[in-house]
Amino acid sequence: MKRIKISLLAILLLLTVLWLAADTLMPEPFTYFSFRVAFMQYSGALAIGLMSVAMLLVLRLKWLELRLDGLDKIYRLHKWLGIAALVVAIIHWWWGKGTKWMVGWGWLEKPAKSGAGETLGIIEGWLRSQRGFAESVGEWAFYAAAVLIVLALIKRFPYHWFVKTHKWIAVAYLALVYHSAVLIKADYWSQPIGGLLAVLLLGGSVAALLTLTGRIGVSRKVQGTIAALTEYPALRVLETAVVLENGWRGHAAGQFAFVTSDSKEGAHPYTIASAWNPADRRLVFITKALGDHTSRLREKLKIGMPVTVEGPYGCFDFEDAQPRQIWVGAGIGITPFIARLKQRAATPEAKIIDLFHPTAEFDQAAIDRLKADAEAAGVRLHLLVDGKDGRLNGEHIRAAVPEWQSASIWFCGPPGFGQTLRDDFIVRGLLPERFHQELFQMR
Repeated sequence: MKRIKISLLAILLLLTVLWLAADTLMPEPFTYFSFRVAFMQYSGALAIGLMSVAMLLVLRLKWLELRLDGLDKIYRLHKWLGIAALVVAIIHWWWGKGTKWMVGWGWLEKPAKSGAGETLGIIEGWLRSQRGFAESVGEWAFYAAAVLIVLALIKRFPYHWFVKTHKWIAVAYLALVYHSAVLIKADYWSQPIGGLLAVLLLGGSVAALLTLTGRIGVSRKVQGTIAALTEYPALRVLETAVVLENGWRGHAAGQFAFVTSDSKEGAHPYTIASAWNPADRRLVFITKALGDHTSRLREKLKIGMPVTVEGPYGCFDFEDAQPRQIWVGAGIGITPFIARLKQRAATPEAKIIDLFHPTAEFDQAAIDRLKADAEAAGVRLHLLVDGKDGRLNGEHIRAAVPEWQSASIWFCGPPGFGQTLRDDFIVRGLLPERFHQELFQMR
């Protein structure tokens, strides 16, 4: 989370500093309208800059994923950039539209236009002639983008509808690129802020076009076939084994992939619950019936059905320098740890591992498999069933692992539970970088 916050602040600061190097928010003479002109330029540059970076993040670039600690963190930054862009755009819209309303109501008197008889170059003259149309295009694109961003933030809005509607922000973005290119001061283009905006607008436009044509992640997509389905009714869990065709580059335990079994539904992210063996090219996914889509999987999925798998993604890979690790897999959050158990059984290592698995539901067959995997991997398993063993907390973990201060903690489960554990351990001296948590939310 620290990298996300630093990245967001750095983007805001860079755009602001470069803009201030080219212009000022204290024009002379300082009047309402002179300030409005300057602030409209600043807020417009800031909003389209933030939105452009958000568009670039949807490209799922591997080198960026490594630097931001996983695609889950990239999407969290994407979300915050979208929210920040929306807030700035609303302020930008109000200063533009609100001022016109106040002039119409007689609250403000619009100054006479200056620049009559001014000689303009061909390009600048053409841009000046487009201003009225660009303002209208920008206004309606803003309305569309605002609605789509708000829908993306509503958790009750179905995921498959979110996937289908969210990509249309790319259309609104392209319209806003035109709006910005026309209305940004011509003088800016010869300044550092203009160079940065040119790169961002170009890159964002490419990302938008790739989004609209369905080309995002195409180089990491592999076709596969469902080979086995195992249901655990008591847990409302379905285990799906997929045999992939050639092209999968392998994965690390703890990573995830986007899986498409129905083109109308679109791709859904699932953690991979198996170690990679190129001899059988098999991936295992464990899904829990938590929503409309996952609740219907056991009826929709059939052995022999073709699927598309895109990935792998994520940096929840258990790689660190600590001699001990504490794993916490809460509920369905046990999935990445199952993959690591299988990998560790095949390739033993010296790290001392304690795995805590708190669960509200119990299935003996699933627990027996987990115990067998833990034993084969040389991992000490701590099972806690709600209503019988009490709830897991930091005190319980520290009592079970007295050497916790020499360990790193890897958590997968409900975000609130993870944050509570993180805060508890950090207060007691755990370094923040030793607490690893997957932000497994793609919206």
